[in-house]
Amino acid sequence: MTRWTTVDIPNQTSRTAIITGANTGLGYETAAALAAAGTRVVLAVRNLDKGKAAADLIARRTPGAEISLQELDLTSLDSIRAAAESLRATHDAIDLLINNAGVMMTPKSATKDGFELQFGTNHLGHFALTGLLLDRLLATPLSRVVTVSSIGHRMGRIDFDDLNYRRRYTRGGAYGRSKLSNLLFTYELQRRLQGTETIAVAAHPGGSASELSRHLPGPLRAAFSLLEQPTEMGALPTLRAATDPGVSGGEYYGPGGFAEMRGFPVAVDSNRRSHDAAVARRLWTVSEELTGVTYPL
Repeated sequence: MTRWTTVDIPNQTSRTAIITGANTGLGYETAAALAAAGTRVVLAVRNLDKGKAAADLIARRTPGAEISLQELDLTSLDSIRAAAESLRATHDAIDLLINNAGVMMTPKSATKDGFELQFGTNHLGHFALTGLLLDRLLATPLSRVVTVSSIGHRMGRIDFDDLNYRRRYTRGGAYGRSKLSNLLFTYELQRRLQGTETIAVAAHPGGSASELSRHLPGPLRAAFSLLEQPTEMGALPTLRAATDPGVSGGEYYGPGGFAEMRGFPVAVDSNRRSHDAAVARRLWTVSEELTGVTYPL
């Protein structure tokens, strides 16, 4: 199948999905498509006003859609714990956790807990949230954790002596590290999920028109815009990873066109560093130490 679209999403009635960063861009399109397929969708967002506006828009697109909001700030472990506690109180079963929210190429800054912003938000925040919700996923047959990475993972390096870029900071290096961490996390999570009905899958949107690119330097942003595809297309790899019955744990989906920047979603390869199991295990241990979250596996 080379032209997978939202038409190929199976009926999702009775399934529950939690999507981080779902009020805009890729997250919004993912939420809207899942709601149209019958999913009960939780928009996990930092700004509740923007979340409410997104929920209202989805409801207009799909009358009768089941949409709810959950406040979540991935730059704060306190917020992540509070959100997880609220979600656990309202959902005995979670079919899909889509780790979509992220920041890209930001100036040097830190999360509320002192982590480098891109690594802390894109990786550690989602690592903590997934761990705190994992028992609900494990209790749900055929559940999935889908984490959104990027072709930018190819410029990432893991330096355990300076994970938070206390020394020489580069926007691209920090972004690449966070997206490489997303893949190392996905592949290690899948190894630890063996023997369960839950799978871990990764996806990337290619070059997609979204607010993520707002921090790119002017010339790079201009070049990037030439290869951008609509956000609706950029969301398709995530949607396929989340719903296609043929998807297997540990797979990675992205656009099948030029340089994986455009096109319909297919299974793609990530680089050699993303498959380094020893680094993945060490990153897992360090992530548990930094977040204080251990997994029930």
